[in-house]
Amino acid sequence: MTNRNPTLRIDAVERDELDAAAALLGRGMADNPVHLAVYRGDDALRARHHGAMVRTLLRSSPSTRIDGVREEDGTLVGVAAAAPPGHCRPGPTARLRLLATAAPMGPGTLARLLEWQQGWAAHDPESAHVHLGPVSVDRHLRGQGIGGMLLERHVARLDAVGAVGYLETDRPEAVGFYRRFGYVVVDEAEVLGVPCWFMRRPAF
Repeated sequence: MTNRNPTLRIDAVERDELDAAAALLGRGMADNPVHLAVYRGDDALRARHHGAMVRTLLRSSPSTRIDGVREEDGTLVGVAAAAPPGHCRPGPTARLRLLATAAPMGPGTLARLLEWQQGWAAHDPESAHVHLGPVSVDRHLRGQGIGGMLLERHVARLDAVGAVGYLETDRPEAVGFYRRFGYVVVDEAEVLGVPCWFMRRPAF
């Protein structure tokens, strides 16, 4: 896939940029079907709540690699996180921090977050894999090749080490997108009444 905007560049997101990356992920994923089911409320509330959850997750996951696509001035417009083998599930400390972040959102939201997490975790492969996600592009910039830049970099890294890739998505249009990068659907399930697809990319 060719970058349609030559002014964009892709590189690593640094630790001091995690707040900006989390805010982008909150905005970009606020209209995801699962997030509509989990957080409810209006677009701004969903963006704020998911951004807070992602910020806690990224801060608690130092082994996660985060790539960012930037405009010329350095503004992030797309982000993709990937956890290395053995690190795709939050550890005990991270889980406590996530619970503390979710608690002010109310017991209903907390219960739905737990159901979502458990529903997706039940499909995690037992074999070693690199777990992609969260991935998002600022919504007003969708369709400009930013997601393709992120995935090209991600799969090149997988192929360089012969790693298996894995991801989940609740967006039906994303299934075809990920297929273009070698992922195949290995399972489907409803979580919180939302259809979800679980995709694996074999090692090449």
